[in-house]
Amino acid sequence: MAADPLIPETRVLAIASHVAYGYVGNKMATFVMQSLGCDVSAINTVHYSNHTAYKQVKGTKTTAQQIQDLYEGLQQSNLNNFDLLLTGYMPSAETVQAVGKIGRNLKFNASTKPGSFFWVLDPVMGDNGKLYIPEDEVPQYKALLREADLILPNQFEAETLSDIAITDLNSLAAAIQVLHNTYHVPHVIITSLRLTSDNQTIPSRAPSRGASSIPASSTPSNQYTPSESPERNPETSQASSVPPSSSTLFQLEPEPRATEEPENLTIIGSTATSDFTPRLFRIDTPQLPLFFSGTGDMFAALTIPRLIEAVHACSTPGLSSIPSWRSPDDVPAQELPLAKACQKVLASMQSILAKTTEKCEKEMKVYDARVEKEGCGQGDEAEEERQKRRHLALMKASEVVVVRYAKDLVDPPELEKFTPRRAEDGGALASEGGKPKPDELGVLKLGFGRTDEGAIQVIGQENKVDGASQS
Repeated sequence: MAADPLIPETRVLAIASHVAYGYVGNKMATFVMQSLGCDVSAINTVHYSNHTAYKQVKGTKTTAQQIQDLYEGLQQSNLNNFDLLLTGYMPSAETVQAVGKIGRNLKFNASTKPGSFFWVLDPVMGDNGKLYIPEDEVPQYKALLREADLILPNQFEAETLSDIAITDLNSLAAAIQVLHNTYHVPHVIITSLRLTSDNQTIPSRAPSRGASSIPASSTPSNQYTPSESPERNPETSQASSVPPSSSTLFQLEPEPRATEEPENLTIIGSTATSDFTPRLFRIDTPQLPLFFSGTGDMFAALTIPRLIEAVHACSTPGLSSIPSWRSPDDVPAQELPLAKACQKVLASMQSILAKTTEKCEKEMKVYDARVEKEGCGQGDEAEEERQKRRHLALMKASEVVVVRYAKDLVDPPELEKFTPRRAEDGGALASEGGKPKPDELGVLKLGFGRTDEGAIQVIGQENKVDGASQS
């Protein structure tokens, strides 16, 4: 007898990057979601030969008009009845606007049936204190936040969107509260934090504008070993070790840690209560000694079916018919469907990436032994060519060939190792935290754009109540 399907019939529109070789962007996300039962349609924002960590690539970017045309082609044939939208890398502000228009159209189509449409937004903007997109995209991303149901920023992106520097769990909780309260984002997962034993975070930003943007761990050499990372680029998904979107492999002034302390990566997630108060959970997972591309896409793609599964399996009756699938206020953080989904996501990813690491290390040992035996000539040009060839070999060996690990996607092993728990710090947040307040001139910023631009509202003195303003 055939097993029951993991999730109900679900149609997903995925808008992200694409490569001919390798597994990043839609190439990764499509297979992952299909493996777990989703029917996926893909619109690609770039078409590249390979991901950019190879340091050489050919291809084209999709224009905003081309993206809009593709969607309108689906629309004219009544093929746009999607249950879920997943959006990743967007190469321009115009592209963000086009994707926003698509998302709003899908939300409008589902407006008469609460819970029937869900938008997962991965705001791929940068890492390590550096934007990888044009600055004019940032306010466009902020404008999209109010439309999304779940966002998946890394630490730097969360800081950029919330305008709060994240230094510990309390400041992280404050940043999440801004995202919940100012932008009304129901669900947030901040991916791949690196926490010290006293719950301090490794900085994601340069100490000052005048400081060097080159990580302290960088060296002049172009030779990469499995513990080193080439420069990342969001066009083919922010690269990382596990979990995704990590800012941990490039650091400015990393804090010292005891050598015996295991190196973990942490995700912090939250589903807002009815008054947009965070409910924070955390999951810690071992960091693997290898650079990967596409893990952010794998995380996002796995989260979709696992969240649908958790929503339908939870104890809250009819949660799938509640807007944004937001659990009642009495559901504790560690019991949220979002937390249960992340548990399975990370279990699958840890297994797949550990196997990829083992395979890569074996292949590179064989490669290095062969090169040593053959020799590479003398001189700077020969050495440069040797380093280039080794880098290309390493990138190929570290590709996460997810099609080889479908079983780990469907049946994540060792779930107990990734049990979510309530984040202990960050619980004493002000109830008004994150809510926009007018300045001394009565100007209320509405959460669109950066602090020096975007939409505002002028509040009259007669509308102020107890020092706050009513719009």
